[in-house]
Amino acid sequence: MGTPITTGADSANRLGWLLEDLNAPGVRFAVLLSDDGLRIAHSGGVSKDDAERFAAAASGLRSLGKALGEFCGGAGNGVRQNMTEYDDGMILITAAGDGALLGVSTTAETDVGLVVHRMNELAARVGHELGSQPRGRTDSGGLT
Repeated sequence: MGTPITTGADSANRLGWLLEDLNAPGVRFAVLLSDDGLRIAHSGGVSKDDAERFAAAASGLRSLGKALGEFCGGAGNGVRQNMTEYDDGMILITAAGDGALLGVSTTAETDVGLVVHRMNELAARVGHELGSQPRGRTDSGGLT
């Protein structure tokens, strides 16, 4: 994640700075996303467009994990984390506050234990930040 976050060029990436805590050997990038697959923020190392595609796919992967939960203990068994290993790396996804997920792409040479540990620490911080973010108003007076 050596590429700096570009919050100035992307005003919708206001929480991108939080993801810098995941800077570890082998971490390609991180994306904060909503449960329904919308990008909330992304780290350096990934473009906004690719972060949006990653968010949509990560949400789908999370849904598949939920569908398989009953085979690990019964109906209603919640997903704590997803981990998918590929030839050249891993995708890790964990809950990060109410309605949010944290997804990370790594190389094959990463220390998975370290990355997961940092993800879990960051997820707690992200949940706090999302809960304290001011909400804007729409023209009709509703919250956005």
